[in-house]
Amino acid sequence: MIHIVFNEAEIGLMQKVQELDETLAGEVIQVKDDYAVGPVADIYETEGYQQRRDWWKQLLENSPYKEQTDLVDDKLTVHNLIKQLQENEQEEAWIWMGQNQHDVCGYYWLMPQLREFQGRVMVLYMNNLPFINEKGQIFYPSWLSEIQPSEFLKAKKLARPVTLSEFEVDPDEWDKLTQENAMVRILEGGKKIAGKEADFYDTEILKNITGDWQKATRVLQNTLHRMKVKTGDVFLMWRIKSLIGEGKIIAEGDINKDWKSFDIKLAGASKQTTETPAETETTL
Repeated sequence: MIHIVFNEAEIGLMQKVQELDETLAGEVIQVKDDYAVGPVADIYETEGYQQRRDWWKQLLENSPYKEQTDLVDDKLTVHNLIKQLQENEQEEAWIWMGQNQHDVCGYYWLMPQLREFQGRVMVLYMNNLPFINEKGQIFYPSWLSEIQPSEFLKAKKLARPVTLSEFEVDPDEWDKLTQENAMVRILEGGKKIAGKEADFYDTEILKNITGDWQKATRVLQNTLHRMKVKTGDVFLMWRIKSLIGEGKIIAEGDINKDWKSFDIKLAGASKQTTETPAETETTL
């Protein structure tokens, strides 16, 4: 079997799971792009694909991941996956996804490309399912990485083939989203994805900015730590810079250098006396 995940941390996680259960042994591959943000119009065509790459290239400039664009080639990943499934008719693809828009949008992007393998594509969607955490407490994970490896031994029983109906309906759902081409997509429950404007996360960012100067990276990490509906740090930094351009945030330093090169505070805000808790700050 070939395991498909949508986050880098889950590659090592699945390898640990395989050490506990040899029946799950198989290659682990990752769909790397975050299809929950950014342009997706004509995503399967050369022009649409290039537009998306150009957008990511703009966001990644001066980031810690500047070279990441050339490392993300999901088209090649799927090409190799299809080749393996064609060459070995006994091979199965297992799609693992958590209850979050990142995984579900990745699933939607993947689905139309695997239609010919209906019956050999399995899905394990951790949707509203209870698990036991390290403290022995019941919780409902949003991300696979929140689940202990031992808990996956029970989760594998949930594997089921993607139905013929799903292969018909889900690509249509994704097609609607690509035509809408919203800049942000969020999960509203089940596999329901809704499009939102580019400024969807701005309120979360502004909650973590005061009238005092703070490192932009500190605001970024505090926002990532506290927000309930998650997105990536690259997208959030793009929005921080957009808010600077709109005059809602004031910057000190050079925003066109690396992320550590500038401080920010609210525009027109009086000086705050309450500092943001330092323990949430991490260094990029």
